[in-house]
Amino acid sequence: MIQIDDAGSGSLLGGTLIGALRVETGEYKDEIIPLEYYQNENFNKKLYIQYVVNITERLFQKLDVSTSEEIQVCRGYMFDELNKWLKTNNYNHINTKIGDPLQSIIETSFDQYAISLGLPNSYISYTKYPFHFHRILKWVYADYEERSKLCKTGWKSWNKYKNIKLSTNHEIIKNRDWVCLKCNQLIPRNTTAAIKSYISNRHYKIYLHDHCI
Repeated sequence: MIQIDDAGSGSLLGGTLIGALRVETGEYKDEIIPLEYYQNENFNKKLYIQYVVNITERLFQKLDVSTSEEIQVCRGYMFDELNKWLKTNNYNHINTKIGDPLQSIIETSFDQYAISLGLPNSYISYTKYPFHFHRILKWVYADYEERSKLCKTGWKSWNKYKNIKLSTNHEIIKNRDWVCLKCNQLIPRNTTAAIKSYISNRHYKIYLHDHCI
């Protein structure tokens, strides 16, 4: 049996990962929908949904999937075009909720992809919702010029918050160590940090080394 699921479609950061698992053997393959499909007119035309079909074709080739093999596809709009393609090509498929082991495998794979884009490992390891929009937005604003290029800029939520007004001041860190959200290195207590402040859904502070502004 083959199971198909996605991870990262709700993350502002990066593309979306599509993964396929042969349950009996544990064979697993995945591929990322390129970020460009979530930007400009590509996103408005929803070309990423069609690209899921292209990815699945390649994953099926790698896994040598036959039309007689049972295929379970995650429910959701991401697979609208894929469902049509599977039906047209006489695959034995159903739509259902996908759980473990694929859910954990694919989420871990997306975590590693996000880390490869520069997201700190601490976001993944110590946060219950590492890809919450406003948490990612805070990380982006720590190095806006470079990190905004890694975002799903076709989103309405991005267009709402992409030009936030920031203020910058300095203060001495007294009660704890902080980590600079740009270089990911320690800002020791009893030293001066640069702080970018802004308001989106609430007030946020970004702690940085002075030379990282």
